[in-house]
Amino acid sequence: MTTADLRALDRSAVWHPFTQQQGWMAEDAPIIERGEGCTLWDTDGNAYLDGVSSLWCTVHGHRHPALDAAVRAQLDRVAHTTMLGLSHPPAIELAEKLLAVAPKGDRELTRVFYSDNGSTANEIALKMAFQWHKIRGDVERTKFVYLDMSYHGDTIGSVSVGGIDLFHTLFRPMLFDGLRTTPGDVEGLEAIFREHGGEIAALIMEPLVQGAAGILLHPSGYLRAVRELCDRYDVLMICDEVATGFGRTGTMFACEQEGVVPDLMSVAKGLTGGYLPLAATLATERIYAGFLGEFEQFRTFFHGHTYTGNPLACAAAIATLQVFEDEDTLRVLAGKTELLGELLEEQVAPLSSVMEVRRLGTMVGIELAEFPLESRMGHQVTLAARARGAIVRPLGDVIVLMPPLAITEDELRRLVAITAEAIAVATGAELPAAAQTAA
Repeated sequence: MTTADLRALDRSAVWHPFTQQQGWMAEDAPIIERGEGCTLWDTDGNAYLDGVSSLWCTVHGHRHPALDAAVRAQLDRVAHTTMLGLSHPPAIELAEKLLAVAPKGDRELTRVFYSDNGSTANEIALKMAFQWHKIRGDVERTKFVYLDMSYHGDTIGSVSVGGIDLFHTLFRPMLFDGLRTTPGDVEGLEAIFREHGGEIAALIMEPLVQGAAGILLHPSGYLRAVRELCDRYDVLMICDEVATGFGRTGTMFACEQEGVVPDLMSVAKGLTGGYLPLAATLATERIYAGFLGEFEQFRTFFHGHTYTGNPLACAAAIATLQVFEDEDTLRVLAGKTELLGELLEEQVAPLSSVMEVRRLGTMVGIELAEFPLESRMGHQVTLAARARGAIVRPLGDVIVLMPPLAITEDELRRLVAITAEAIAVATGAELPAAAQTAA
């Protein structure tokens, strides 16, 4: 098929996520055909730097030889087998490797429950916390605390603890009630715990960075303070590391940076290096042990998915973790994140149309000055970046960069230069001298 044929068929048959289809029909968006490293090519042969890691998951880039080989090797064995009543080597090996790299501290994550995306991993954590309290006899503990502007996915349970009104308010009649708190406000959180402590099953939060909110950063020490309050009031702590996990913040998991180990931790996105859908909910032995009992006691965790722990996905995930080790990814990343910060400060922050640049590790949010809603300025910036050879993504009028950890320094320079020029062109701002030189 030609690009025109594919585009016509897409417009007649496909409904895209988080997309106003009326606007989509008027645009000739690229149709991505292949990828290599940090570059994507469309069906017309145009190349684009993947500035958002294909929605934050291709940590080692596209077509990494080790990941390709792992999936091919598993295809020669078995592509899928259920984990309901059975097991298989890749799921077992991956669980061991995941627990080995999980955050360490005053407690330990010892069990892995597989699913297939971040929403379900968080939904599982919520249900585990709820049922765990019920088994213990804490029948009043039915509520969850969540942060304002939080995002934990799009299934009913995860939306119930979502704090982005644009995404979540419409669905409130379908959801369970939670207790919303302001990120960074330790005193406010303690007040909620004092008033409702006996009713709260768990608190759920994205550690250090709220990604879908526009890369909002928490103040230093907040995560540790939340952990201590949860312990004091016997509230379980769920950390959503779906976006922040696997090196995004500079450490394997964001929790490590404040020495925090949650009771439950959800992971997805970078887990398979962007190859196949896979997620996991990690739990402490204390949580796991609460579900043990005789068959007739009905303590079983009644939850599962058809593709839970899919062997191909597990094989990709094992290879992904091995690449972290073989290529010393986190150590090499430190220099690149320092360079990224310098480039943003020199080329993007000085733009008159940029209100703020927020960054932790490779997670970057560039907040534009206020523009009329109908101008869709964030989207206009992404179109300008695309025309210059880079894929970036807006969250409203916040431009998000989250390149693969494997990005080279030259590619990083090009990505930031394109982003600066795209913002200048779309908003009418003047490029700073450093950006003009880079361009």
